[in-house]
Amino acid sequence: MKAIERTFAKHGLPFTTCTTWTTDGFFRETKDMVKYRLDEGCSVVEMECAALAACCRKRGANFGQFLFTADSLANVHEYDSRDFGTDSHEKALLLGLDILKEFK
Repeated sequence: MKAIERTFAKHGLPFTTCTTWTTDGFFRETKDMVKYRLDEGCSVVEMECAALAACCRKRGANFGQFLFTADSLANVHEYDSRDFGTDSHEKALLLGLDILKEFK
C-alpha cells in the first residue's frame, strides 16, 4: 500500500483507499446485495482482487492493488460502459511499473 500511495503522490494523482466487494459475475450485483455491501462499508465492486490476494497470501507474497473504473453500473437505467477503460490501460500499466520500482 505504501508503494502505491507514494507513487500516486509522486504523480499528483488523487486516490481513495477503500473496501471493495469482489464477485465473479455482474448478475450477482442485485439491488439487495448492493445495499448489503454498501452497508458493510464497500465502495466499489470488482472481479479479481480477492482471488489475487488469496493467491499471494497462500504463496507468502506481498500484495497491493489499485483499481480504475472500466465501466459503471451505478445507474441501473443508464449503463455507462466508459469504453471499458480502454483509454486507461496503458496509463495503468505504466503506473503499475512505477509502483514496482517504488516497492521496498
